[in-house]
Amino acid sequence: MITLLDYGAGNVRSVINAIESIGENVKVVTDVDDILSAEKLVFPGVGNFGSMMRILYQKQYVDPLKDYLRSGRPFFGICLGLHALFEKSEEAPDTSGFGFFSGQVKKFDIDLSVPHIGWNGVNIKKPSQTFNGLRGDEKFYFVHSFYVEPEDNAVVLTTTNYGVEFVSSIQTGSITATQFHPEKSGDAGIKLLKNFIQSRREQIALSYVSHETRLAKRIIACLDVRSNDQGDLVVTKGDQYDVRENGDVRNLGKPVELAERYYREGADEITFLNITGFRDFPLEDIPMLSVLKRTSEHVFVPLTTGGGIQDYTDQKGRTYTALEVASAYFRSGADKISIGSDAVLIAEDYVKTGKMTGKSSIEQISEVYGAQAVVVSIDPRRVYLSSPDNVGHHVIKTDIKGPNGEGYCWYQCTIKGGREGRNLDAVTLAQVCEKLGAGEILLNCIDKDGTNSGYDIELVNAVKNAVTIPVIASSGAGCVEHFYDVFTKTKAESALAAGIFHRKEVPIAAVKNYLKDKVEIRLTNNN
Repeated sequence: MITLLDYGAGNVRSVINAIESIGENVKVVTDVDDILSAEKLVFPGVGNFGSMMRILYQKQYVDPLKDYLRSGRPFFGICLGLHALFEKSEEAPDTSGFGFFSGQVKKFDIDLSVPHIGWNGVNIKKPSQTFNGLRGDEKFYFVHSFYVEPEDNAVVLTTTNYGVEFVSSIQTGSITATQFHPEKSGDAGIKLLKNFIQSRREQIALSYVSHETRLAKRIIACLDVRSNDQGDLVVTKGDQYDVRENGDVRNLGKPVELAERYYREGADEITFLNITGFRDFPLEDIPMLSVLKRTSEHVFVPLTTGGGIQDYTDQKGRTYTALEVASAYFRSGADKISIGSDAVLIAEDYVKTGKMTGKSSIEQISEVYGAQAVVVSIDPRRVYLSSPDNVGHHVIKTDIKGPNGEGYCWYQCTIKGGREGRNLDAVTLAQVCEKLGAGEILLNCIDKDGTNSGYDIELVNAVKNAVTIPVIASSGAGCVEHFYDVFTKTKAESALAAGIFHRKEVPIAAVKNYLKDKVEIRLTNNN
């Protein structure tokens, strides 16, 4: 029996599913006695350090957890479950950690995008059974802005390079904790969890050669999910956001089946975008919750979901906050949530007042779950200009001329699935949302959607150069060369595609095989 500490924030479902996938039973902590009686304890922490510690103190879990750590029984911490072991964190300077190890948690101060999101390698610093059966060149999934800095280097198990060489896992005695998420790291992560669960007392010496680790560019499969005219939930694909063909909604498959296929083919991440309104549903009956739950049982890479993450009132008059909606998605298996139209309206209010309210969905969700859990999805279209003067927006000089030969353009944000344009440009939206607490930008392009003509390189560069958080390029991919172009002509960390994957025109494995030896990627058994 594996005991799992669920303090009420983040996606613990994936950890439970990962442990159960290797044939173990999981008992979720409900009170102090569950901690004290545990034989093996797993502590997955997600979100904000201060919020996590406040909850642990409120539940009176801190002292029992310290007693457990001193008992010598096996402990595995993940992400914040690692941070909690130390004395303090720069994320919440006034909040104490367990202090089980001397040292602190520091924020990245580097000339790279923060959060550090994606697949990176590890350098193993001492013998450990934790990595038994692995080659040593595997990549694991990271999503964090802070890292631990122990005073005693003897506890360091692995390090990873991202602007600096930081500690990516520790181990001493029966205590193991990782900065990366094994439950989201595919086969390698499942193997690592299995090694912990089946651990023996002896440690196995591994002959790994130290190397500089590199963050991989991510290939993301996107599934637009909506109800068709028969009421079935299907994956569809738009042509410049029009999902109908000959009057019917395009049906490209079932969401769970397609997600599992992309996982097997080597997708680094899977994004579900719910493009069906659901105001008539009680929160617990939103169809995407079931999709996430079923997908997370067999798909062990990050899952992002978007659509409807805002305040709403159902047909029974029950009002839900955006934070409640996001929490339901996280509890169902999502690792990140994507906010679209609501982010535009939030940014417009900020531009008017210049003030953060602390009440917007971006701010509230980021405060509880951390910036790395909030993705802002931008849906812009080009507005061409003959002159860049007196526009009031971020204007670029473009090599793609307008219909009347215009040489300039700005990118107008839209809402309601691209149906309504707003007086806000994509660069401003990205900058405001970063300031409000978003940790990643999903950058679509209505002009490129469904064209198979390649990503809008000018748009990606305009936004990427204006923010310090990661950017996902989306819309327009039609061949493997387009992925290479966006990764070499921009600094985007990820590239997303949909239709070409759904129709098997360009398999994910083909993209990775083409990029291999050209761009840093995560290799799988299919590459």
